[in-house]
Amino acid sequence: MSYKSKLRNFCIIAHIDHGKSTLADRMLELTGLMDPNKSGSQVLDSMEVEKEHGITVKAQTVSAPYKGKDGLDYQLNLIDTPGHVDFSYEVSRSLAACEGVLLLVDATQGIQAQTLSTFYQAVEHNLEIIPVLNKIDLPNARVEEILEQIEKDLGLDPLDAISVSAKTGEGMDELFETIVAKIPHPKGDASNKLQALVYDAYYDMYRGVIVKVRVMQGTLKKGEEILFMNSQTKYTADEVGLMQIAFNPRPELKAGDVGYISAQIKSLADIKIGDTITLASKPSKEALKGYKEPLAFVFAGLFPGDGEDFADLEIALQKLKLTDASLRYDKWNSGALGMGFKCGFLGLLHLEIIRERLEKEHDLFIISTVPSVEYRVTLNKGESFLIENATEFPDPSQVQKVEEPFVKASIITPNEYMGTLLNLVQERRGIQKNLIYIDTKRVQIDCELPLAEIIYDFFDKLKSYTRGYASFDYEFLEFRQSKVVRMDILVGGMPVDALSQMMFAEDVRKRGMVIVKKLRELIPKHMFQIALQAAIGSTIVARENISAMRKDVTAKCYGGDISRKRKLLDKQKEGKKRMKSVGNVNIPQEAFIEVLKRDE
Repeated sequence: MSYKSKLRNFCIIAHIDHGKSTLADRMLELTGLMDPNKSGSQVLDSMEVEKEHGITVKAQTVSAPYKGKDGLDYQLNLIDTPGHVDFSYEVSRSLAACEGVLLLVDATQGIQAQTLSTFYQAVEHNLEIIPVLNKIDLPNARVEEILEQIEKDLGLDPLDAISVSAKTGEGMDELFETIVAKIPHPKGDASNKLQALVYDAYYDMYRGVIVKVRVMQGTLKKGEEILFMNSQTKYTADEVGLMQIAFNPRPELKAGDVGYISAQIKSLADIKIGDTITLASKPSKEALKGYKEPLAFVFAGLFPGDGEDFADLEIALQKLKLTDASLRYDKWNSGALGMGFKCGFLGLLHLEIIRERLEKEHDLFIISTVPSVEYRVTLNKGESFLIENATEFPDPSQVQKVEEPFVKASIITPNEYMGTLLNLVQERRGIQKNLIYIDTKRVQIDCELPLAEIIYDFFDKLKSYTRGYASFDYEFLEFRQSKVVRMDILVGGMPVDALSQMMFAEDVRKRGMVIVKKLRELIPKHMFQIALQAAIGSTIVARENISAMRKDVTAKCYGGDISRKRKLLDKQKEGKKRMKSVGNVNIPQEAFIEVLKRDE
């Protein structure tokens, strides 16, 4: 048998919390790559934020040896993928490096919204799909019922489904044999010119950029000079090998292999996810089809708590961009917060994870502005453009219309919570389009929602209202005209750009009152009165005052002429007037952090 005929490249895809990482751990343990004593530690979820949140953020790769019942030695290249909707881009990248997928379904919860979306992605990539029923050891497992769902909702033969318990190891032998039998070996010829797809990378402080590749054609040997076809930069591959939890160096990588390349790459700008690596001496004529650039849906400014950390923040973002191609950032100078970056994210969880990684992995204190979505503004002259931040909003008198992004959303919920969720959709300006009874216990709500209404806490509310049983998935639909305005926050008559927000016109007064009340509590008293105002253009919609700090300037006067006291008080009044005209109000950093939190 040829080398590539013993290779199996596959990934595990599923809805969040259906047991992908646990199944990956069990496979590593049974193939001898992991100590059984580490069972349950979810080895592939190695990042601190993954362990804290209990979710997979980064798709991880591992090459596991497996001896089949036919006596042959196989190499299983497994890619563990994230399940949360904000990290679906990681899933699509993983699929491009595979020939097959294990579609994992929880035997207690059944098919959820993201089970469907990841299934359709696998179908688009024309991959072999093996349905796997997990958690069959639980007392509330509904194996027969879920097998019927797999047939009805996915059109897959329930006889092809493998029932397993990733926790106990039950059914794992059958799963391994099914992977070997059903997932096709990779195509490609080791004698052709080298074409290796860069599907991931990360920065190592000692070795520079480590590039993860799927070799589509040709052979790469240690010591050969490689060429990145996108940036046209050349490096010497000083180490190549497989990822088997730790790096396992090999003399070469051949067509079909999923491995890594270390080439002392120090320039982060040279590496682009989706690029093609070829040999500098015998370059390929054509690059591989790369990845479609992910669309950012949520935008926010990230600023260092200490202005002197700006350069460190820039380097940290470059390193994160390397491991997370969906992150977007550009320099931005805020009058209130100084130099920082305007960033684009796939969702609010994505923003939260990036901020946590900056703070924990790079030891930075980060202030983020109010998350926003991208709006399309059309001027009276007919010119249209997109804005990501309220500070870019033009003079309202020049604006003909503003359009906001709408998404097509799908919610799968137990029947008893349907009324509550329909009310939630209505509260968030949603339009119900369809109601499908999946079976006697579950219903699917199809609706259209403004993206601005779901990026904050829609997912949290959905989970709390349904005790965690509902699932949610969405995709961009279109821009629609809406009554969107810019709300400015004025402190002492001066607008603070970091607090400006775009929002639906009917929400402005309520939100403005919340913000100015918070600011009144957080900004310390000065020697003069400070007006806190929320405004749309020149119209004030909410106001609070911070009273002046009162210093008793007449304390030294014991009795005597009243005119002496009046003179001192008048002098104090003049001083306060002068201070107020300068408008030098000190806003503490914690005020920004607190105000930027959303309250209902």
